[in-house]
Amino acid sequence: MSEPLLPIIQPNDGKPYVAGSRCTQCGHVYVGPREVCAKCTARDAMEPVHLAETGKVWAWTVVHRSFPGVATPFVDVIVDLDDGAHIKGTLVDVDPQAVSADMPVRMVFREAVPAGADKPYLTYLFVPAQGAAA
Repeated sequence: MSEPLLPIIQPNDGKPYVAGSRCTQCGHVYVGPREVCAKCTARDAMEPVHLAETGKVWAWTVVHRSFPGVATPFVDVIVDLDDGAHIKGTLVDVDPQAVSADMPVRMVFREAVPAGADKPYLTYLFVPAQGAAA
């Protein structure tokens, strides 16, 4: 079985996180597990890390058409995390017209039930950093 691209891990203490990798040679941080650093090409120098849960919006788009069962409009974002990693996600709890470059955001975890599914799964989303409730 292959490893998921974005492993959300929920350890025994109950606080979930998105797993990443940091190069011990150059310090670059990546989303998910890696064996080789794409920045400095170091091999066997990657260590597992918890990705930062805060960052800033780098790019975004407002999606008006999606799959059946997916409410629209929603805001699709690419976030530069504070640890240097970059991650794609959905920005919620915000007016789409209020989104701007460098907008501070925070990662939260919520249960979601896909259309046609009978049980929820844990996913990450982004919310505005100020005054946002998890």
